[in-house]
Amino acid sequence: MKAAVITFPGSNCDRDLAVAFEAAGFDVARVWHKDTDLPQGIDVVGIPGGFSFGDYLRCGAIAANSPICRSVVAHAEAGGFVLGICNGFQVLCETGLLPGVLMRNAGLKFVCRNVGLTVASAESAFTSGYAQGDELVIPVAHHDGNYNVDPEGLAALEAEGRVAFRYTDNPNGSMSDIAGVLSENRRVLGMMPHPERAVDAKHGGTDGRAMFAGLAEALVSA
Repeated sequence: MKAAVITFPGSNCDRDLAVAFEAAGFDVARVWHKDTDLPQGIDVVGIPGGFSFGDYLRCGAIAANSPICRSVVAHAEAGGFVLGICNGFQVLCETGLLPGVLMRNAGLKFVCRNVGLTVASAESAFTSGYAQGDELVIPVAHHDGNYNVDPEGLAALEAEGRVAFRYTDNPNGSMSDIAGVLSENRRVLGMMPHPERAVDAKHGGTDGRAMFAGLAEALVSA
């Protein structure tokens, strides 16, 4: 199994994400934003958290137009897996791979703490290591995590079971308590909480570990 982790200027969770993939058995390639192509044989692309390009314009907007993102979009459109966390979720929305937009937190303050999540759908490779209704504790660290989508988009997400996670105590004002969403083919996941920061007990919790282990198992058995 092969994963690629993209690094943009301002990324600060790329190493954490690479370590989480490696702990689940992935061979990880590190990819720079100016690269034009992903390495051969990549199964999943990880777009990490951070503040790509200083969050100028809109969070993720400049990163979404980086050369490597053309290959990320092509990888997704060909049926490849893509995981975007925090700033990575913002990037995926800006590329159009996921619907909606991440706006300024409702409280207009940076939020950095553990939050409760409920697994809203276990019907994806990313969430297959959980059961629907499982409650998790995962860290968040963002200023622009308020997920919004138009009424038609929200209705589609709900009807198709594409809300992956919901907050149990909404920290940012996201509509319908949405913490993570899936693409139509369920192979692209964007989420604001950081599962890669919850894979080692020494860091305070392991509730994120099943995401990477479940993805690895799904790829092996595919």
